[in-house]
Amino acid sequence: MIDNGTLMVAIAFSSAALMITLIIGWLGSRRDTHMLSWALSMIFVVAALSTTSTREDPFNTWQQIGSYTALLTGMGFIYQGASLFRTGRAPTAMIAAVWLASVLALGLAFRLGYAGLGTIVLNLACAAAMFGSAAQYWRARAEAPLHLAAMAALYAGTSVSFLACAFVLTFEGRMVLHVPPSNWAEEINSLMVIVGITGIGALSLTLNQSRATRRHRQEALTDPMTGLLNRRALFDRFDTARLETGTAILMFDIDHFKRINDLRGHAAGDAVITHFAAILRENMGPEGTAARIGGEEFCAILPAMTLERAKAVAEAVRAGFESRPALLQGGAISATTSVGVATCGVEETFSSVLNRADNALYKAKDSGRNTVTTAPLRLIA
Repeated sequence: MIDNGTLMVAIAFSSAALMITLIIGWLGSRRDTHMLSWALSMIFVVAALSTTSTREDPFNTWQQIGSYTALLTGMGFIYQGASLFRTGRAPTAMIAAVWLASVLALGLAFRLGYAGLGTIVLNLACAAAMFGSAAQYWRARAEAPLHLAAMAALYAGTSVSFLACAFVLTFEGRMVLHVPPSNWAEEINSLMVIVGITGIGALSLTLNQSRATRRHRQEALTDPMTGLLNRRALFDRFDTARLETGTAILMFDIDHFKRINDLRGHAAGDAVITHFAAILRENMGPEGTAARIGGEEFCAILPAMTLERAKAVAEAVRAGFESRPALLQGGAISATTSVGVATCGVEETFSSVLNRADNALYKAKDSGRNTVTTAPLRLIA
């Protein structure tokens, strides 16, 4: 049977290897702050377990309090990383409060000579952190059902093993300890932690890589200034799609945009672009699609509706943009837009409807700009 000290050394080495891998991963993508939290958690776990595996027999009170405090700190960072992974935010105040209460409770127990009680507090706090992390990954499982369910299971299993350690000490009434506890629960806990670190490490890296891949794909299809789809994404989505009869395409062009850039500067032009995108997004509704397809050109795709309804949406965008100037540090920047509108005829292709909307846009510009022009209905394919 492998002694518990050897298992602690094995856990420390596994944690150190994972820590190095996580730090390298975070350095490659600094926006992934959950990776940094995971790496920090492993730093404290390594520190705690390295101290635990070499502690004197019997207990050295201050050394043990320091070791357990480091372990609790690592658990706090584990939960923080799980929260950051799921929501991008961390309940720092709550984590700090639970950490402080746990450290004070176990520290007081050790100082009063109740090392067993202090160890029970440690195991319960670790179990809570592991269970909380399991809940975070379970709630995030829609992103990657199999991987995140496995993550949740590993964290939950580790949580149960910490609870078992606390239960055995409580059941045996061992409130006073002079040496590290050694029982079946401690052995299972050590093995579970080794399995958990190995499995969680592999799954974490896989999940982070798949998330980075999805993010890069999304960035390739998104206009960075406005957050709308770019031209490539719009055509990828609709160019070969079979449009429902009545699907509306709206083409927008900001009037005299070059003049804004020339007279007010490119910062003003950028402010106008982002402001128009916000107004366009407001009027799209949940089923509409908006894209920036060129410098000052935008396109919107709306679900099947009458031409009059599509024109009303276009007019709402036009009027809103005219009445609400873009704001910049140098003051308000007024601008207008011209709009061309077309609705899909029977079995008409996307490119055909887009072309008719584009022609209607040019008629709007030729008619004096700041107006909405509709293309005639196409009734025959």
